[in-house]
Amino acid sequence: MDKKHKKEEEYKYFTSLLNYHQDDNILYLQLVEGTIALEFITADIVRIVMGKKDELSLKRTVAMVIDELKYIDFVIKEEENYLEINTESLQIKINKENFRLSFYDQLGQLIHQDKVKKAIGWSKTSVVVHKELRKGERFYGLGEKTGWLDKKHREYTMWNTDNYNSHNASVDPLYQSIPFLLGYHAKKAYGIYLDNSYLSKFDLGYTEQQEFSILAEGGTIDYYFINGPDLKDVLKKYSNLTGKPFFPPKWSLGFHQSRYSYYPEDKVLELADNFRRKDIPCDVIHLDIHYMDEYQIFTWDEARFPEFKGMINQLEASGFKTITIIDPGIKKDVRNKLYQEGITNDYFCKYIEGDLFTGDVWPGECVFPDFTQEKVRNWWADKQRIILDQGVKGIWNDMNEPAVFNESLTMDIDVLHKNDGDAGTHRRFHNLYALLENMATYQGMIRNNPEERPFILTRAGFAGIQRYAAVWTGDNRSIWEHLELAMPMLMNLGMSGVAFCGVDIGGFGDNTNPELLTRWMQLGTFMPFCRNHTAVGTKEQEPWAFGEKYEKIIKDYIKLRYRFLDYLYNLFYQATETGLAIIRPLILEFPEDKQVENMSDQFMVGESLLIAPVYKPDAKERLVYLPEGNWYDFWSNKQYEGGQRIIVSTPLEKMPIFIKAGSIIPLLPPLNYVDEKKIENIEINIYLDHEVDTNSFLLYEDDGHSFNYKAGKYNLTEIKYSVLNDRIKIKLEDFHLEYTGYQKYEFILKNISHQPEKLMVDDVELADWDYQLDKLKFKVASDINILEIMF
Repeated sequence: MDKKHKKEEEYKYFTSLLNYHQDDNILYLQLVEGTIALEFITADIVRIVMGKKDELSLKRTVAMVIDELKYIDFVIKEEENYLEINTESLQIKINKENFRLSFYDQLGQLIHQDKVKKAIGWSKTSVVVHKELRKGERFYGLGEKTGWLDKKHREYTMWNTDNYNSHNASVDPLYQSIPFLLGYHAKKAYGIYLDNSYLSKFDLGYTEQQEFSILAEGGTIDYYFINGPDLKDVLKKYSNLTGKPFFPPKWSLGFHQSRYSYYPEDKVLELADNFRRKDIPCDVIHLDIHYMDEYQIFTWDEARFPEFKGMINQLEASGFKTITIIDPGIKKDVRNKLYQEGITNDYFCKYIEGDLFTGDVWPGECVFPDFTQEKVRNWWADKQRIILDQGVKGIWNDMNEPAVFNESLTMDIDVLHKNDGDAGTHRRFHNLYALLENMATYQGMIRNNPEERPFILTRAGFAGIQRYAAVWTGDNRSIWEHLELAMPMLMNLGMSGVAFCGVDIGGFGDNTNPELLTRWMQLGTFMPFCRNHTAVGTKEQEPWAFGEKYEKIIKDYIKLRYRFLDYLYNLFYQATETGLAIIRPLILEFPEDKQVENMSDQFMVGESLLIAPVYKPDAKERLVYLPEGNWYDFWSNKQYEGGQRIIVSTPLEKMPIFIKAGSIIPLLPPLNYVDEKKIENIEINIYLDHEVDTNSFLLYEDDGHSFNYKAGKYNLTEIKYSVLNDRIKIKLEDFHLEYTGYQKYEFILKNISHQPEKLMVDDVELADWDYQLDKLKFKVASDINILEIMF
């Protein structure tokens, strides 16, 4: 017998249905081998939990935020060979013999189903579910994974790992584990979220081409089936399970400069001065581990930084926010106050026998907080004050897989986490460690300054990390392949609920070069998280590092990011409301276009911007695919018809950017940093399209830094245009108006075929306007209602 069949025989699968009963929103299925529970969260979301023998448990992980959601209006219908459950949108069939679940829409069209005869099973502590993989099916999501956009025909492991190998399509796992998969077939989308924090594997047609499987090395099969019917619907519903992204302070959307490491104090101030003197926008400077005293957290080296707080205040006065790195490892040293407190209060991870777990990281031998305990999270939250009181505005949580300098790269899996009475080994809590650490950090920042929105950057995480932190993809390399790899990685992070994400611009490991840095900055202009970062011992890669030619281009793109900052900020507002991504694969916006199902080298920013980065050296042109509709070249305003590939000239100073015709795009005036000045006038660009008679844009405004928006201190204004026979009508409607925001709008309408006769603003003629080269410009007060352009 071959090994594959022997392995399959080791698993015991659920077979025959004996009986069933309903209790509130849960349908319990009693089978020969145990119980399977179907918990109806909504009409579109069903939780499936396996209980082998009599071991059924409905506990959720801390990733979940759905305690109040439940759906009880499902109808059970018993047929001879199957049980049928109907909701408003789903029809679920359960085979009575050879158990399996099949999900249909209410038109009877199959969405997704288990493999027959081996749907759900277990072997010792491992559990598995097998699914049918249909021809043409696509897979997205799974968080931070290498390879193409479509994740089919690969196996992916969920186990947070500090993997310093050069990331390529075969390197897995990495730092983040997000066990959320989106399936797409025949224009129907569904999601599967596995709420199991043990090491798990998603085999997506890697072993068997006609099936995919999800295996976990502990716990139980506990997954949520999410019906779309489209991809955006799945993402929105997934965010109802694991939470919406946190709303970041606006400054965190600006440009970040970092390296491992900037020191001493004078070097940091010189860096800041160079940005301002060279007129290169920048909002944030990061301090890596060399700012610490012998790498011990919540300390600073007084020799390198004799006036640490004074330096941070000086940076703040120049418009720079300071972010400092924090690792979870605490030096084992009886002189270390953190160590003393942790030992006294039993805060650290131990073996079941009571011995401390220790492992080497940057300070040497370290102990690690047991973040599964509420008292430890509270302690950690309080400790943030040490560094925040110095004026630090953001926390960068690194090494939190947790990483350890040993053969396994992490904590011993037999370490016991107390988890407030529901103890378990590190096998269970490894993937949750960073999520719990970031939860505590977020709480600490709120405690320290309840009026200010926190900013946290994390390397590791699990599902739900979007509630607390931005994510970057860890230690990439300064190679062209990693510039290309960044695009599908960020798109799939966005398709996994992580809206605020980015990669190290220029590459972290190895030396970058001027062309690579320039092209990477062009991509970085539109990444949600925009940071230049490199490793110790590498060449300098600040915007000016390679001379005036490259500095000018890089500066122009950083300035361009600040022009688009309000567009990005509005997308972040939408993300907090809907869970949708900032950077999006084209399939999310054009789901009926077969050409974009695995398009990995272009992306959308929101609904309107198409970005096609240059990711090969010496590329003087590149092929760009334009989906359906009409498109404007951002640089030339030339219009193109969609549904075709075009060759675009790409000299070093040009990255292809296209605007979807019909779009409304807000642009800010030039800024050196977000809080440089109060902005009273904003530019509103309308890209008219002869095929689009009407469109609208919701413009969101608030103070950009506080929680006052939760008390209603914000504006939400709909800007809507309509193209009529003899006029263009623009209507401004305030849906919410409780913030003193923009005072004037400068409208720029593209593709006006001939000069207007007059412009009317609330029935009063506007005298001052300009028309030339198919472009119409004019300014109006932000409190107008109706504007008409008469021809």
